[in-house]
Amino acid sequence: MGEQNVEELQDRDELRRFTQRVLDDLDTLERICADGLIEGGIRRIGAEQEMFLVDRAGRPAMLAPEVLSALDDERFTTELGRFNIEANLAPHVFGGDCLRKLETELRELHLKARRAAESKDSQAVLVGILPTIEQRHLTLDAMTPVPRYYALNRAMTTLAGGKFRTAIKGMDELDFEHDNIMLEACNTSFQIHFQTAAHEFAKLYNLAQLVTAPVLAVAANSALLLGRRLWHETRIALFQQSVDVRNPSQKGRGHRTRVRFGENWLKGGVEDLFREDLARFRIVLSTELGEPSSELYARGVLPPLTALCLFNGTVYRWNRPCYGVKDNVAHIRIENRALPAGPTVVDEVANSAFFFGLMSALSEEMDDPAEVFPFDYARSNFVAAARSGLDAQFHWLDDRILTAQELVLELIPKARKGLLDQGIDSADVDKYLGILEERTKLRRTGARWMLESLETMDEGTTDQRGRALVKALESRQLMGKPIHTWELAEGPKDEDWIESCRSIGQIMAREPITVHPEDVIDLAASMMDWESIRHMPVEDDDGNLVGVVSHRSLLRALSRRRQGDDPPAIRDVMNPDPVTVTPETTTLQGIRLMKEKRVGCLPVTNAEGALVGIVTETDFLNIAGRMLEERLAADD
Repeated sequence: MGEQNVEELQDRDELRRFTQRVLDDLDTLERICADGLIEGGIRRIGAEQEMFLVDRAGRPAMLAPEVLSALDDERFTTELGRFNIEANLAPHVFGGDCLRKLETELRELHLKARRAAESKDSQAVLVGILPTIEQRHLTLDAMTPVPRYYALNRAMTTLAGGKFRTAIKGMDELDFEHDNIMLEACNTSFQIHFQTAAHEFAKLYNLAQLVTAPVLAVAANSALLLGRRLWHETRIALFQQSVDVRNPSQKGRGHRTRVRFGENWLKGGVEDLFREDLARFRIVLSTELGEPSSELYARGVLPPLTALCLFNGTVYRWNRPCYGVKDNVAHIRIENRALPAGPTVVDEVANSAFFFGLMSALSEEMDDPAEVFPFDYARSNFVAAARSGLDAQFHWLDDRILTAQELVLELIPKARKGLLDQGIDSADVDKYLGILEERTKLRRTGARWMLESLETMDEGTTDQRGRALVKALESRQLMGKPIHTWELAEGPKDEDWIESCRSIGQIMAREPITVHPEDVIDLAASMMDWESIRHMPVEDDDGNLVGVVSHRSLLRALSRRRQGDDPPAIRDVMNPDPVTVTPETTTLQGIRLMKEKRVGCLPVTNAEGALVGIVTETDFLNIAGRMLEERLAADD
C-alpha cells in the first residue's frame, strides 16, 4: 500500500542521512540475494485495483475519504486524487484456480466499493481515464489530504520549476501546462504482480518487458483525456509527462524520465535496477527509520528495506521491481503497471491470464530476450501499443513485422500452454483466453468501444457525450459481461441535458475564431460573415486575450471609412477591456454578469489569462429556450 508517514527532504543534512540509509538497504539487498535468502521454488501472483469515484452526473466525486470510511476494509486505501481509491488483493499461488480466485475477489471488492460509494450518492467505475474529468478537477483541493501526497507534490513541482507540460497528439491534440502533479490522478490502473526467484529475475524481467506491448495493445482502455481523443492508452504518455521533472538542460541531453519503459535489457540481478535508478534520480522523500537494515540482517532478521522501497515508489518503471518480507521470508516480484483499469473485472483477469501465461510459456520456450531481440524494438512496440492498440505495427522475433492483432492471436496459444503447464484449471484457461481471443478478433477493446461510441453520437456537447460514456460504463460494468459483447454507448439523453449546462466550461465554444490586434478590420468582418458570428476575441502572439471586437463596432468603422483611407486595424475598434469569465464560472453567474455589464459575449480565460473559449448570448438563449419548452410540455 506504500509508506504514508513520509515527508519532503528539508535540508542537505537530512538528505545525506536518508541517502545513507538507502545505500545501506541496497547493500543489504545484495547480501540477501548473494546468500540465497530470496524465496524461490514457488510462484505467486497478485494485483492492485484502482477505481474512479463519480457523482450522479458521471463526473469525478471528491469523496475518497468518506467512501473509505464507509468501507472500513483494510484492503482499500487512498490514491492521489480525492476521486480515486485503490484495493489491494491477496496473493495467490500460481496454479489451480488462482485466476478464478482473482476474479472472485475483484468482483467482491468492486461490489463493496460500489455499495460504499452509493451510500455517499456516488459510484465506483473501472476505466483507465475518466471521460468526464476536466482541468478544474485537478487542483490541489482535489488532492487526497495525506502528507505523502503533499510532500511528493512539493518535491516534484520544485524539481520541475513549477510547471508540468503535457503535449499529446492523437486524433485530437492536447498541449497545456499545469502547476501540480494532479494530472497523474487522471490515470487508474490494474497492476499485476509476478513473483520470481533471484536467479531467474533478469530473464523474467526481460520477458515482462518483451510481452507488455502485445498485452497492452489488447487491454487498451484510455482513449480520452480532457475531452480529446488521443492515444488508445493515453495513460502511458500522460503519466510520463505528469511527473516529468527534468530541467531544460537535462531534457537537452536526453536525461531519463522518472516514468519510463527502460533503456536496455537487464543483464544482472534485481539490485542492478535499483542501482541504476539511484544513480539517475534524486531522492525526494524521507520517512522515520528504525534500526539500519545491515544491523537487522546481522541479527538474522530479514529487513523491510524501508528507505529503498520508499525511493523505489518515486521512480515509475512500467515493469517495476518490488521487494517484500512476510514472516521473515524475503521475496521479489515484477509489478506490471502498464495495464489500465477496466472495462470489466473479467476483462482485467483475461488480460492478466494473457500476461502470466506468456511469462510462463516463453520462459521455457526461448532464451533471454537480451540474447535474441533488440531492446529498441521492445520499447518501440510498447509505445506503438499505447498509441494505436490492436492497430499497432510491431517488430517481433525472427525479424518479422506484423500488426498487434496478428501477434496477439499468434501468442494466445502460447499463453494457453503456459497456463496449462503451470496447472491452471483448463476451464479457467478456456474462459479467460477465450474472452481475450474474441476481443482481439472483433478488435473491440475498451478504447475502441469509446471511440466508436463517440462516432455514433450525432448530438451533444463534449461534456454530454463524455457523461453518456460514463453512464454506459457504469451500467455495463454492473452486468459484468466482457467488453467485446457490449453495444455501443447511446448519445446523451434529453432528460439529462441540464447537467451539461451548469458551468461556462460546459457550454462555451472551445475553439473560438480569433483575430490579432494588427489584423485589418475587413478580414474580421469577412470572417464574421463566413461563420455567422457577432463577436470575436482578440489575442496577441502569446495567446493572451487583449480585447473583443463586435459586429456592430466593425460596421460603424466600415461605414465611416472614406475611399482612399488606410484600412483600420482591429486594435482601433476593439474593446480592450472585455468582461471575462473562467470555465468554472456557473452558467447562472454568467447570465447575471452579461445582463449587468450589458455585453453580448463573455470570453473565457484560464488563470494565466490565456483564451480557452467564448460564450455568447445565443448560448444562453438556447438554454432558456429549452427550459421553456420543457416547462410548457410539463404544463400540457
